[in-house]
Amino acid sequence: MLCDCAGSQTLHPDCIAEASDISCSRIHTALCTSQIELAAKEMSTGDLIIACGQEQARFMELAEELQLEMPGFVDLRDRAGWSDESRDAGPKQAALVAESLLFASESRTVDVISEGLCLILGEAEVALDAAAQLAEPLSVTVLLEQEPATLPVDRKFEIVAGVLKSAKGSLGGFSVALDALRQLDPGGRGEFSLGEPRDGAETSCDIILDLRKSAPLFPAHEKREGYLRADPGSPGSIARAVLQASQLVGTFEKPLYVRLEESLCAHSRAQKTGCTRCLDSCPTGAIAPAGDHVEIDAMVCAGCGACSAVCPSAAVISDNPPLEHLFKRITTLIEAFFAAGGSNPRLLVHTAGYGREMIALSARFGRGLPANCLPLELDSVTGFGHAELLGAIGAGFAGVDILFSPSTEREVLEREIEIAEAMGAKGRLRLVDAAEPDELSDAIYAHAFPDTLDNRVLPLGTRRNIARLSAKSLNPGSEEVLPLPNGAPYGAVIVDTGACTLCLACASLCPSGALTDNPDSPQLRFQEDACLQCGLCEKICPESAITLEPRFDLSDAVLEQKVVNEEEPYECIECGKPFGVKSTIERIAGQLAGKHSMFGSEGASRLIRMCDDCRVAAQYHSEENPFALGERPRPRTTDDYLKNRKLH
Repeated sequence: MLCDCAGSQTLHPDCIAEASDISCSRIHTALCTSQIELAAKEMSTGDLIIACGQEQARFMELAEELQLEMPGFVDLRDRAGWSDESRDAGPKQAALVAESLLFASESRTVDVISEGLCLILGEAEVALDAAAQLAEPLSVTVLLEQEPATLPVDRKFEIVAGVLKSAKGSLGGFSVALDALRQLDPGGRGEFSLGEPRDGAETSCDIILDLRKSAPLFPAHEKREGYLRADPGSPGSIARAVLQASQLVGTFEKPLYVRLEESLCAHSRAQKTGCTRCLDSCPTGAIAPAGDHVEIDAMVCAGCGACSAVCPSAAVISDNPPLEHLFKRITTLIEAFFAAGGSNPRLLVHTAGYGREMIALSARFGRGLPANCLPLELDSVTGFGHAELLGAIGAGFAGVDILFSPSTEREVLEREIEIAEAMGAKGRLRLVDAAEPDELSDAIYAHAFPDTLDNRVLPLGTRRNIARLSAKSLNPGSEEVLPLPNGAPYGAVIVDTGACTLCLACASLCPSGALTDNPDSPQLRFQEDACLQCGLCEKICPESAITLEPRFDLSDAVLEQKVVNEEEPYECIECGKPFGVKSTIERIAGQLAGKHSMFGSEGASRLIRMCDDCRVAAQYHSEENPFALGERPRPRTTDDYLKNRKLH
């Protein structure tokens, strides 16, 4: 159902219908006001998508009032209708409608219960006033670092003094440790007083309202649910925080943003730390080491997606949105755009909050977006890593702009863009840092990307598969080895064959199976396509014979195993069976034979050159047989014990 918003935009119903395979209504002019009865009539007929984002709440209220099925919505006006190039925006409008038809599976959630236990931190002047305002809807305790000159006699909330040592958790499950805790003694006449200080106190709460001047309790504190922080010198900031706190009572749905497959994690093996990419990238501290793998606190995770973007093994997988659905959106946009006759499309990746508002303001008061710029809205753009960037280019976008927002982790995005550019996307990716709507429009209109690729790909499979497929499309026919920046999840393991003794510790601990042995011969094999560059082999090697080389080999040779070190096996001097590495056995024999007390004799030194079976047999038949224990003693019986008792 189309509306040109009082004739202020140009819509292309024929183009939309042809490319997205959906019927369009005639173009209305005031669907949300004077023509709203037409919307009600269409709602009663069944499936309906209303091409209006601004008045979505109004139409939802109408459907609820009439007890009709809730319609779908797609915003064409702000993203494609209000634009300097709206007359050429038919393919773009068709692509946006086609994307809106996709079914998105519901995210996994868990219930979080907050009973309203609120801890307020700050100086008495501001903290006590906030407590008085929240005493009615919440159960409030005020923690003061210093006892005020006069304690209020209001018992609607609790007052304690002490030093906050640590805090952890999130909404509905904060845990706080305190030292020098002094609790209020409510008994007696006159002013209240605080008791003697005690260390090692612990408590829990559902909400923390931090009105202190000191540093926040948590990293990326604005993403910690249930933790509210306000400037103690700003009454407006305090009022907003108090209002937010008063609403945090009840049962809330907490999305589970990521999945963790512990068996795939390359964090650690044998108490040696390897990959730490997700730990280094998580802004909230939701990820922590847990033995050979990491663990993710789902209650603290804010869903930025950085961990899934940088994880080399797909141990961490984003569910917000799932990878398959994200690429389904990308391919739907591009296919509908091309089907409607569009050319050289560019992708604008933005957040649902900041980015959506910037685009809307740019459209209303400025130039809007170009006709070939297709917006892709995500809850967080941080998870749009190098694989997603390459996949979008490989699918047919000429270039990708990522709109930076204040809540975006810049370092993660810059690193992922650097990796993608090194793999062939240089000149096709940008991080747009626009503080004003006009800056956004100007930045996009002023920049031209190269033409879209001739050899487009269908981005399917894992992130590594998509990245490789797209990189080959960006470098057609090339078998070049592309150097990558440090920390990239692709590369080679370089083995110093002069130092390597083929102990195979690296192969036994390699989490991805990139390094393997040969059970029939002393060999170390390597498959570059499987290497995560986690660094475990480099750290575990006792001879320091391994170094990592971040790179991307475009040839198919990386899909095969190759021998990186091998030696001649040593044959047992008794049976001739190969049982070890020749150089190692000879070196050990040279160091021990005739020089060590256990291998002083010729017979003992021969044991070094025997396989396991022959060594056991030789020892068994030797004069100093360690297995010969003499005649087995006769078991003692009850009669023996009774006989000894009589003798004594």
